[in-house]
Amino acid sequence: MSRARLFVLRLAVAAMVVTLLGRLWFLQVVNGERYVQAAADVRIRSVTLPAVRGPILDVAGRPLVTNRTRPVVTVDAVELAHQPDGGREVLTRLGKALGRSYRQIAEKVRSCGPSVPRPCWPGSPYEPIPVAEALSVPAALQISERQQDFPGVRTELRPVRAHPAGASAAHTLGYVQGVEGRDGLEGVYDRELAGRAGRRDVAVDNTGRVTRTVTEVPPVPGNALVTSIDSRIQAIAERALGRGLRATGGTSGAAVVLESGTGRVVALAGRPSYDPGVWTDGVTAAEYRALPLLSQAVQGEWAPGSTWKVASVAAAASAGYALGATYDCPAGYPIGGRTFGNFGDADLGRMTMHGALVRSCDTIFYRLADQLWQRRSNVPQETARGFGFGAPTGVDLPGEAAGAVPDARSKKAHWRATRAESCRRAVKGYPELADRARAAYLTTIAGENCRGGGVWRGGDAANFSIGQGGVLVTPLQLARAYAAVANGGTLHSPRVGLRVVRPDGSTARAITPPVAGRLPASPETLRFIRQALAQVPREGTAAGAFKGFPFGKIAVAGKTGTAESFGHRDTSWFASFAPDPAYTVVVVLSQGGRGAEGAAPAAREVWEGILGLRERR
Repeated sequence: MSRARLFVLRLAVAAMVVTLLGRLWFLQVVNGERYVQAAADVRIRSVTLPAVRGPILDVAGRPLVTNRTRPVVTVDAVELAHQPDGGREVLTRLGKALGRSYRQIAEKVRSCGPSVPRPCWPGSPYEPIPVAEALSVPAALQISERQQDFPGVRTELRPVRAHPAGASAAHTLGYVQGVEGRDGLEGVYDRELAGRAGRRDVAVDNTGRVTRTVTEVPPVPGNALVTSIDSRIQAIAERALGRGLRATGGTSGAAVVLESGTGRVVALAGRPSYDPGVWTDGVTAAEYRALPLLSQAVQGEWAPGSTWKVASVAAAASAGYALGATYDCPAGYPIGGRTFGNFGDADLGRMTMHGALVRSCDTIFYRLADQLWQRRSNVPQETARGFGFGAPTGVDLPGEAAGAVPDARSKKAHWRATRAESCRRAVKGYPELADRARAAYLTTIAGENCRGGGVWRGGDAANFSIGQGGVLVTPLQLARAYAAVANGGTLHSPRVGLRVVRPDGSTARAITPPVAGRLPASPETLRFIRQALAQVPREGTAAGAFKGFPFGKIAVAGKTGTAESFGHRDTSWFASFAPDPAYTVVVVLSQGGRGAEGAAPAAREVWEGILGLRERR
């Protein structure tokens, strides 16, 4: 090699070395801080891998809630955020492909927060967010094959919750949003059903993009929840309730079936209801507001009417009144310048307390309540609370209402809170009511409340004795009380869950309804009440509804209730039980009219359905 060529080679090497050193100096000195910051901005983010959720089964193992695999459209929120318009164009295009608006899709993608109303995404923004699950296969293929039009959008097969019976027991079962159980059994037993989520740790650069997976722990599937619900009886209760509401023009209602001796829930039906399948595809804010999410069986509160008289009879016995003695049942009983009358102003003559229950004489209870009020006795309220009224039953369902057992203290507090409105309405005379006699009566009541300073009076005690005047119960509370009458006095805290079962079939834990207390009534009093209630469907107020019923096969006992509701039609009740099968059945129809004409026929349908199941065994 010539000296000239060697010089050129050396010069070229020197130039490259100088260039490399210059570049190193530029990266490490001039831009060193920026690259140090960029390196520091790389973070590890954890993404939850949801487990396959456990099923919810009825007492015989029939599925109430299960899983099925469906095509799901998911959105990568981080990838959309990196697009110039924040992903709006992609979501608009996706909405058109799915037949939805941009807003409907965008609501599902936004992350939940203190100022973000539902619907929203409660999970991590680094995991795929489902936006459409009720998806046809052609639509899924269309999206998956046009990835250039849908960056950040994927289609995949995922398990989603399925409800084989549709709207049946919807409020009892609850729903799942994202990966979290909400409401009903899904919410209460979420930890057992959800299993143990897996975890994927991913490296994320300073722009939020995932660069690699660091570690991954697979999820563990959830346990199954076996319930005490009998899906066949649940279906019977749903049909009977629906027919009862249609026949009477009622607006809402509930049907409850309990095991009298254990407190286990056999069926809980409520109307209005909805199909929980709406949650699998997500709901918009407007759809969410329109859903009837109130469980009428557990959260609905109504005046119980004459079904309350079992507590009034127990209170009379505790106060020293002889249940076997005879009492006058006139058409009306005067208290405080007003006459409180029987239904239809019927004069039923003299009868024992047995007859007062069978024929539902109000004036006997008015007289006893007035006498106890004059003695300043708190026995009626104490007895009612001893029957479990005025407090939640403790059922394993969320949001249970407490009902109300009014007394002098609560009336005083209510008067202080509402006396201004009460006085205004008293002056107006309730002009919105077409029934002038009733309007005048209510105006008088409002006026007395206005003037009386919320004092508990004889009229309040009279209304209390027949399940009116501020008394409120839930259908589940009333069913529990009647179940206690049937079983000899034991109050249970009802349970829907029966046991939690692992994926391998072994029992993780059994669920037993705890004993909540004893009824404040002697065995003799309870026996007296049961004997009287046994006559109600045979020759009492429910005889018409139960005409031709096979009492030799199921000895149903019960009590009708017709409760006035201000500005509305009467609330219809029927509470009943039988020794074999040892069930308690309660039906309520809001604005359903008389108990004997609305709720009693619906309850009969439930009992006949139960009898049919037993005879088909």
